Amino acid sequence: MKEAVNQSLFLLGSSHQVADLAARERISLPPDSIDDFYNGLGQIEGLDEYLLLNTCNRTEIYGATRDSFSLDSLSHYLSKFRKLEPEFLNQHTYKRSDHEVVNHLFKVTSGIDSQMVGETEILGQVKKAYEYACQRNASGKMLNRLFQKGFQAAKWARTNTGISRGQVNLGNVLCELSRRIFGKVSNCRLLVVGAGEVAESTIEAFKSRGSQAITVTGRTFDWCPLCRRKPDELAEKFGGFALSYDQFKESIHLFDVILTSTTSGKSIVDLIDIKRAMSKRPSKPLFLIDASVPRNIEEKVSKVDNVFLYNMDDVSTIANENLKSRISEVDRCKGALARRAHRLWEQMTQAREIS
Repeated sequence: MKEAVNQSLFLLGSSHQVADLAARERISLPPDSIDDFYNGLGQIEGLDEYLLLNTCNRTEIYGATRDSFSLDSLSHYLSKFRKLEPEFLNQHTYKRSDHEVVNHLFKVTSGIDSQMVGETEILGQVKKAYEYACQRNASGKMLNRLFQKGFQAAKWARTNTGISRGQVNLGNVLCELSRRIFGKVSNCRLLVVGAGEVAESTIEAFKSRGSQAITVTGRTFDWCPLCRRKPDELAEKFGGFALSYDQFKESIHLFDVILTSTTSGKSIVDLIDIKRAMSKRPSKPLFLIDASVPRNIEEKVSKVDNVFLYNMDDVSTIANENLKSRISEVDRCKGALARRAHRLWEQMTQAREIS
């Protein structure tokens, strides 16, 4: 029998649970820095396996470590990498270990821990983060098992509970808001800036409600390595139109609903852009959704008459309006996932002892 190796799981993360939108913007990693961040993780002493989950609402680092590892060293690395004060990072992050990591991941993949409780996009985002870690050989035996079980737990939760009743996702919520503003979604002209999971779910939702005027744009050099898709490819998939990014600001007035979901990490639509657009459509409302973190749309545009600007916090509040009707299912799901997490951690602990 081999001598047991005392490994443990850990998590350092930030999400809407502990950080407002402004704080999440500071902590979130720009897509073009992900490779550098992974390279730095590989240099941290005692860190055997590691995985970064970096979405519009959460930044989390999962890992498997040896006895010599200090979670403080990871906090220090993230603080230095993102140029954040240690006090700020401590205030807006949480730490988990061992069984708590398993339980947390199960809630994340199932949508229970999401800002929009029960939303469906997060599972695809976690899968892409896991695949990317595997490509970099950063995920090993422990994280592989953890995340595979996390995907199974999410499937069980969505199949056996009502947490996703009504298909909770950003696209459906935006369709409902569009209906409130314009009356019929099928009449809305949609422009999507970006090509990730959020963009795709939004296009799917509008398409299913009869919307035919769907256009996609974006910068190819802002393409995230986790998205693996360009804007024109997304447009082609749904039979929409591709718009050159150079033309999109001059074309804002042509659309009723505009979703920005990019990885640019900066503002791409400002007050001047919107004032110019509204001068060409003075009697028609304009619905803007900024699903990016950091935000893509200047907050001041909300002061323009007939302009409705929503960010992720706004949309999540609306999405959770019907949460009371699902609270019993949420509680039941949490309990079942906690039991599954406990069983898995016991199995992983036993496997370490006999390895």
